[in-house]
Amino acid sequence: MRWSSRHRLSRRWSRRALGAFSGVLAGFASLAVAELVSAGVRPEAGPVVAVGGAAIDRTPAGVKDWAIRNFGTDDKLVLQLGILAVLTLFALALGITALRYRRTGAAGVLLFGVVGALAATGRPDSTGPADALPSAVGAVAGAVVLFVLAGRLMAGGAVPDPPTRESVETPQGPGWDRRGFVLAASAAAVASAGAGVLGRALNGTRGRDAVASRANLVLPAPASPAPAVPRGAQLRIPGISPFTTPNKDFYRVDTALVVPKVDATAWRLRIHGRGVTRPVTLSFDDLLRRELIERDITLTCVSNEVGGPYVGNARWIGVRLDELLAECGVRPPSRGGPADQLVARSVDGMTIGSPVEDVLDGRDALLAVGMNGEPLPFAHGFPVRMVVPGLYGFVSACKWIEDIELTTFDAYDPYWVKRGWARRAPVRTQSRIDTPKPFARPEAGPVMVGGVAWAQHRGVDRVEVRVDDGPWQEARLAAEDSRDTWRQWSFPWQATRGGHTLTVRATDRTGTVQPAKRTPTIPDGAAGHHSVVVTVD
Repeated sequence: MRWSSRHRLSRRWSRRALGAFSGVLAGFASLAVAELVSAGVRPEAGPVVAVGGAAIDRTPAGVKDWAIRNFGTDDKLVLQLGILAVLTLFALALGITALRYRRTGAAGVLLFGVVGALAATGRPDSTGPADALPSAVGAVAGAVVLFVLAGRLMAGGAVPDPPTRESVETPQGPGWDRRGFVLAASAAAVASAGAGVLGRALNGTRGRDAVASRANLVLPAPASPAPAVPRGAQLRIPGISPFTTPNKDFYRVDTALVVPKVDATAWRLRIHGRGVTRPVTLSFDDLLRRELIERDITLTCVSNEVGGPYVGNARWIGVRLDELLAECGVRPPSRGGPADQLVARSVDGMTIGSPVEDVLDGRDALLAVGMNGEPLPFAHGFPVRMVVPGLYGFVSACKWIEDIELTTFDAYDPYWVKRGWARRAPVRTQSRIDTPKPFARPEAGPVMVGGVAWAQHRGVDRVEVRVDDGPWQEARLAAEDSRDTWRQWSFPWQATRGGHTLTVRATDRTGTVQPAKRTPTIPDGAAGHHSVVVTVD
């Protein structure tokens, strides 16, 4: 009896599909076991987080900027999904390879473990060789699963093609062990799922103390409360950004794939380095016992494109950083201090370098503990972060801070400087049109144009709007809260039918006019005028 070539091809592809499935199941087992082991080490040592962090560290600045611009706060999710997609393809290939070369397939899974282990131990926040355990143990588990499943598919030798007239007198060995494969695959799937669920649950409990420390925290009343926001600072124009940005809407740009959850009761901050005559280590309670101040301060990310969303205003409460540094003996370079750079280190290994002169020049530089009337959210740096008005976040806003070292710009390059960004980065004067939105279709007649402008620590002096190629016309500024916050503005436009381009520019209190020429965000922030195109019906 002759079997059709189509039947033979179907048998061959079915076998390859089962091999590919075996590879994916082995990868799942590897990640699940790694998740469980990471619960005994630390969640950040898991292979996906470790490899993702290593990828972020080695990604060119331009690519990172593109990811932030296109994916926003979802950039980390996109990266993790990308890693899982690559691992899935890798697992599929290994599963098919293992049909003929079991040891090679299993060795490929082990190679994945080596990559994960090297990534985990090479991270700035690595705690030592133990960080390699999740990837290593997970890889061994995955290799065993693939080796066993491939063996079930190869039981009795290679799966034979259907018999032909020529092969009737040359019988093949028995087919693959269907029952053994199904049992082994089912056992591996159930065990892996159990390990993954248990690991995720255990990792979740690691943050309970941190969550409890935040939930139980009652912020002391500030000795120097923020002045009341003046009447007229919030314009009643639909579509304009609120003067105070709610915590849930405040932008988040950082490299942490897993938001650190730090127990405030165990948190410590060390201050040391050049010119520190009295080094100190502070607890969270030590900070709360100090005089606290409350200020409205607008923060901006250097990755914010012209007209972009990565700017927000909040009411911060914290300790004056200049007074704390002065107690440690720190002097600015202008008064003979030997350090011109303050390097802040985060619990996740991030390093942020700030000019000492700016931190000590009298501005409200804070070690912040609260945001908009509540303890800092975990995503925004709980228990303590830096806030320095007038500087972009990458040179000032260290979240989850645990160490401050006084040094020099010549002696040390922080994280972002090593990747091509500027050492010093004062916030550029910028303005944005919030309403009407791009491509809006307002009715002809009176249309209120509005938005925000910012020039932290200099203040906004004037905002102007231009319709098409017409003259610049002065907009109405909302009341100013302080020179460290943004200002809303409005412009009544008598809209006529057709397409129009609306453009805005700001002038700060030093007389500097926002330049028209567009420049990229790298190395020290974007510049240029923001415009929107609308069609008036």
